[in-house]
Amino acid sequence: MTTLTRERLDDGIEVLRLDRPAARNAMDTALLTDLLAALEDLGADPDLRVLVISTTSERALSAGADVAEVLDHAAGVARMELFTRMYAALESFPAPTIAVAVGNCVGAGAELTLCCDLRVAGDNLKLMFPGARLGVPVGPARLVPLVGLSKARELIFTGRVVGAEEVRELGLLAGLAPAAEAEARAIDLAREVAVHPPEGLRRLKAMVRELEATEGRVARENAALLEFQRSGTGLPYGGVGRGGAGGAPDRG
Repeated sequence: MTTLTRERLDDGIEVLRLDRPAARNAMDTALLTDLLAALEDLGADPDLRVLVISTTSERALSAGADVAEVLDHAAGVARMELFTRMYAALESFPAPTIAVAVGNCVGAGAELTLCCDLRVAGDNLKLMFPGARLGVPVGPARLVPLVGLSKARELIFTGRVVGAEEVRELGLLAGLAPAAEAEARAIDLAREVAVHPPEGLRRLKAMVRELEATEGRVARENAALLEFQRSGTGLPYGGVGRGGAGGAPDRG
């Protein structure tokens, strides 16, 4: 069963929708595998101008890692490797990316949201970085450059829920709309971007990556995540092995 849908629009715009609505798009091994394959395929497509990452459900872009997936230690490490590959693939994706941030964007869902170049939120957005609750070393690589050191510390250390208006005040959004209209608003934004010469857009994105050293920050955090999963407490394995509460507090 597929966990994604894909739609190619005019002007070289692709809409990639996460499609596990019953789980609020919590990321299990299958979803991560499908997402990585899609990113690899799209990243090699010279006709792609803008990638929009969205969802088939307004309830969530993603509620984070799927803590209900039953995994032993080896499978837990393998899934974390998929997470780190996904973060790296989005960081290095050659074309501009836009996230449709609706509903739960929690844990890995928050990271997915921040991995994208631009974000259009729904008014039901609940953004949350719960790493401190579990001791998971994730968040600083993407959040600090976007909101500044002081605010990033507060959001990461408290793990509190941040609503749409506050997220806009933090300067994280390129647009805010009712949840039902967020994807359409993101597509409108994609069309504004897609009219520009694609070579220039890709060159500018590469310059931003280089000047902000995002590749190195993401690689450092990915290494910490893998070490945490291999030899630390690790994320929960669906009740099997180690772990505690998951990264999707509103799931269920």
